[in-house]
This record gives sequence, structure tokens and C-alpha cells, in this order.
Amino acid sequence: MKTLKYSLLISIFSLFAFTSAHKYYVSITQLEFVKDTQSVQIISRIFVDDFERLLRKRYDETIVLSDSINESKIDGYIEKYLLDKIEIKIDNQTKVISFIGKKYEEDIMHCYLEIENVPSITSFEIQNKVLYDMFEEQKNIVRTKINGKNKTFVLIPENDKGLLNF
Repeated sequence: MKTLKYSLLISIFSLFAFTSAHKYYVSITQLEFVKDTQSVQIISRIFVDDFERLLRKRYDETIVLSDSINESKIDGYIEKYLLDKIEIKIDNQTKVISFIGKKYEEDIMHCYLEIENVPSITSFEIQNKVLYDMFEEQKNIVRTKINGKNKTFVLIPENDKGLLNF
């Protein structure tokens, strides 16, 4: 029953969080361990306007995220930032995360990442500091599906890590 209430709360929060005129600062990152391909597949959803604001402040004041003219430059900035702010340890070893790409869906940017060569997982730790350097109110929701188990973390600047043991 507690899990159902928590899932409902997260679903409602997500519904209200992803509207065009938002006042919430939230990202949702989904991670799934795919045993057949021995990989962890990651999708991180972030508001376009928030991320654009961050990239302008940090790298280039002229950036427009929906601008297809500078796609490789924009992808480089996105990759650099995400790989600096997301750290994953599997079985107490820091893993290399690869940036696969991104796509825009209305006001949300979907970033695709992957960790390869993961035969099994007995412990999983994630640190997600995305947008904490821009918004004090930022919350990063992390949903995992590992070894057939679904878990959700709500990470905040004061508590930016989640740990699972299997």
C-alpha cells in the first residue's frame, strides 16, 4: 500500500512538473539494466528552458537548444555537463558513461546515455547533481529497473546519492 501511494505521488508530481509554464525544477532519470546486452540504458528528461539557461551561463550565451545549426557543439556541451554531474558505481567501481544523443519533445529534452560491459549488478550507486548548480530547488528523480526490481529515489542537493544492494 505504501508503494502504491508513493508511486501515485510521483506520477502526479511528474504530471504537474512537465507543463510548459513550470515553476518546479525537476528532472527524471530512468535507468534499466538490460542483461541480454550487458548494459545499463539511461534516459534523462530535463526541461529544455532550464538546461538552455544553464548552458548559456556556463558555456555560450548564444546557445539555442532547438537550433539544428550548432548540433555538434550543443551535443558536446550537453555531454560534458552530464558526464560531470552524473556518476554511477556498479559493484563499487565507477563506470564510464557514454552520451548517445538527445531529442526534443515539446519542452522536454530526452538525453540518452549508456554503460556497456555490465554482466551483472550486486550493488548500484548513483550521484545525480544535474542542475543543482543552477537551481537551489532542483530535485532529480531517479527510477531504476535492475535485476527485475523497480526502485525510485528523489535526490536533492543535500542528499544527491542513491544506493541499492541486491
